[in-house]
Amino acid sequence: MYTQLEQRGMAEPPVNISTLVRMKSERAPIVCLTAYDASFALLVDQAGADLVLVGDSLGMVIQGHDTTVPVTVDDMVYHTRVVARGVRRAFLVADMPFMSYSTEAQALDNAVRLMQEGGAMMVKLEGGAGQVRIVEHLARHDIPVCAHIGLKPQSVHKIGGFKVQGRNKERARQMVDDAVALEAAGADIVLLECVPNELGQAVTAAVDVPVIGIGAGPDVDGQILVLYDILGITRGRVPRFVENFMPGAESVPDAIERYVRAVRERTYPAPEHCFS
Repeated sequence: MYTQLEQRGMAEPPVNISTLVRMKSERAPIVCLTAYDASFALLVDQAGADLVLVGDSLGMVIQGHDTTVPVTVDDMVYHTRVVARGVRRAFLVADMPFMSYSTEAQALDNAVRLMQEGGAMMVKLEGGAGQVRIVEHLARHDIPVCAHIGLKPQSVHKIGGFKVQGRNKERARQMVDDAVALEAAGADIVLLECVPNELGQAVTAAVDVPVIGIGAGPDVDGQILVLYDILGITRGRVPRFVENFMPGAESVPDAIERYVRAVRERTYPAPEHCFS
């Protein structure tokens, strides 16, 4: 039964959904990073990241767009496929890009492509309670789903920019309800972006699935950042929740390892990275 592990030459089994749920129950921080190619994926995997996300953030950091909106399913399939070649231990998640899951049939077709052609182990989609039907449909077909709430970059034109979400008490309460509804629909992970610390804590306590934060404070189950941000090579304004791990690092691999340690030791995020 351990043939797969022996073939991979691994000292520990690959991360799966059960691993992440156990880490939440044990309050062991889950370390996540994005990657967009095989070389960086290998470095992230070797540094000990538990989850690697092929984010549609590639639209900005790879393709040079101002938002994630122009990214296509073909783009995501390609980048997921090459990232998969560099990942051995980490759990591989791929974003479903803008307007690629507007109907149940479309969502299923594109999720299948990301898994069969791209090698993803889970797909991520943005949206709150309005995506319950889509999440239910994917879950019925045994497709693992990460539900992304809070700041939703694909909706940047609708919400008027990259702004902190959930500062209004009613909106914060709705976000907690959304997380609960998405978990009930079959979401296996909730990704929570750019919200006050208190809301990050409330969402994490309200659901049994792991909650991964990006700018969601220190009390979520795991942290994720864009790889290029932690290496200090992102163009333009850097979000408040980002820390550059390159200063003082001996190399790019060392910077990635420093980020992994900081999440494990709960020194990241620090107060200066958080919202109130």
